[in-house]
Amino acid sequence: MMNLLQRLVAGMILMSLLSGSALAQSKMATVDLRKVFDGYWKKKQAEAALKDRQTDMEKEDRNMVDDYKKAKEEYQSLLVSANDQAVSSQERDKRKTAAEEKLRRMKEMEDSIAQYERQARTTIGEQSQRMRSNILAEIRNVVNAKAKAGSFSLVIDTAAESINSTPVFLYSSNENDITDAVLQQLNATAPADAVKADETPVNKDDKKKDGKK
Repeated sequence: MMNLLQRLVAGMILMSLLSGSALAQSKMATVDLRKVFDGYWKKKQAEAALKDRQTDMEKEDRNMVDDYKKAKEEYQSLLVSANDQAVSSQERDKRKTAAEEKLRRMKEMEDSIAQYERQARTTIGEQSQRMRSNILAEIRNVVNAKAKAGSFSLVIDTAAESINSTPVFLYSSNENDITDAVLQQLNATAPADAVKADETPVNKDDKKKDGKK
């Protein structure tokens, strides 16, 4: 979804840049939207929540499948007992009826499992879409504020790709790059225990080794 947004925005920007010389004289800034999106603590938090939700759904699905397997085993036992010649025909008929009822119940369980799995996929997809949309909206608000504060008339996403998955902007001096500033502001509200993927703990022994070199 973000790639599609980047491509659409990039296309619009290119059309604007080629449409006249006025924009060429405008004050522009750049931002790496991919870096900001991936580095925003709320994105990591949302992904963790999404993963937990998916794990719970997978657990529920396994429980339903286990119940189905158990019902299938019971059905097979009922079929065998329904053909037991050691019991009366009346008892065999009774067991046959029970087997038919178990088979009907199994069909209902199959339908329930299929429906649950479809709904789970839809729920996860919709939650993921909302997460991305909300985060991109927050990022855009900060970018807009930074652009206004810096009197930039245009902010270009340097991570944008063309429809052929090639970079749209082949070179940028990064003279007015606001990526770090945007990311810093977004992460200013991060809780103390928020884990940053781009930070790796430094081993004290490694520090000592570096000091000796």
